[in-house]
Amino acid sequence: MYWTDVGGKNRGDIEFYALSTCGWCAKTKKLLDELGVRYKYVYVDLLFAWEQQEVLHKMEQWNPHRSFPTVVINGEVSVVGYKPDEIKEALKLGRE
Repeated sequence: MYWTDVGGKNRGDIEFYALSTCGWCAKTKKLLDELGVRYKYVYVDLLFAWEQQEVLHKMEQWNPHRSFPTVVINGEVSVVGYKPDEIKEALKLGRE
């Protein structure tokens, strides 16, 4: 299993693809924590090479450029980059 689960309110299936050294990824993770939602995340750069390939292939379905951060919400919406308003909208939290 590649994912780490973070507890919170269940707003559906939230997958967060990140790099451990990415400042925008850290901001996105902090946002998800502050929103208090349940999500799972993976630091792709900390995986073994064969695991990275599997995860990047899955991620590529949502983000062909395979850039970070990428948040996939309920298998329907992806938000690429640090975009708090788009993430809140996709989570149906509105603009706060």
